[in-house]
Amino acid sequence: MTFFALAFPLAAPFWALMILAPEWRWTPRVMASPWVPLLPLVCYFALVLPHFGEWGRAMLRPDLGVLQALLATPWGAGLVWAHLIAFDLFIARWMYFEGRAAGLSPWIVSPILLLTIFLSPFGLVAFLVVRGARLRSLA
Repeated sequence: MTFFALAFPLAAPFWALMILAPEWRWTPRVMASPWVPLLPLVCYFALVLPHFGEWGRAMLRPDLGVLQALLATPWGAGLVWAHLIAFDLFIARWMYFEGRAAGLSPWIVSPILLLTIFLSPFGLVAFLVVRGARLRSLA
């Protein structure tokens, strides 16, 4: 299995806990760890370290052509994929706890988290709108 293919399966159990078992007593305990997004980041580090110089140069002086060329490689695509998976999980973890703190029903938060898996920016905006509405209704 490639690191590209491994990134999401490493994150999937955490997504499953937040979406399918949000009120299970172990879910908040597991998700409380700030290290949750580290598993998919293992793939990121495994992909970036052998190409660190090349990737570092591209990040220091971003150029569309250079980035397109790097992202067209298997390691470049896998690197960005692992990055997205890890940071989407990081954002989802925050949304999970913010939803609980705001008293949002898991019936509302879970579909938003599912949206976040596929379209993270839309999921984040949806969550912020719902959370904002909830907080305004409490004021």
